[in-house]
Amino acid sequence: MAVLYGAQMAKLRGPTPSVPGPGFVDGTLRVFTETITFASQTTSDTIEVCRLPKGAIPLSVHIIADTSFGGTATIALGISGSTTKYKTAATFTTTNQWVEVYGTTPTAVLGVATANEEIVFLTIAAAALPASGTARIRFVYAFN
Repeated sequence: MAVLYGAQMAKLRGPTPSVPGPGFVDGTLRVFTETITFASQTTSDTIEVCRLPKGAIPLSVHIIADTSFGGTATIALGISGSTTKYKTAATFTTTNQWVEVYGTTPTAVLGVATANEEIVFLTIAAAALPASGTARIRFVYAFN
């Protein structure tokens, strides 16, 4: 019976040991939580919600709101060049409960180190955000 290794264990225990990438093994768990106050932000607006350092390994993204974003306004979370990287554009109607969200290709993003620093922003489409209320967006990532 052969002994096989995952990508990081191969670096630690495989036939040609090497050093795992920073953050993948013994990484420090970090959280970036942003608060947004609703004020009828329009579809021409974007809201910056997170700065991920180069080499950060995103693990999950969550949203909680005390007010529904409405049945018509859609939001997406992404970066320049990939506006839906962390959350696909969709309505968000859940209130008072953390909801994990996913981008267009979560397996290509979650658990993968960022190549550069990323400024993550929320894109508003289809309709304006509510006139009042609060939302929080939480990025959980590993980093060394």
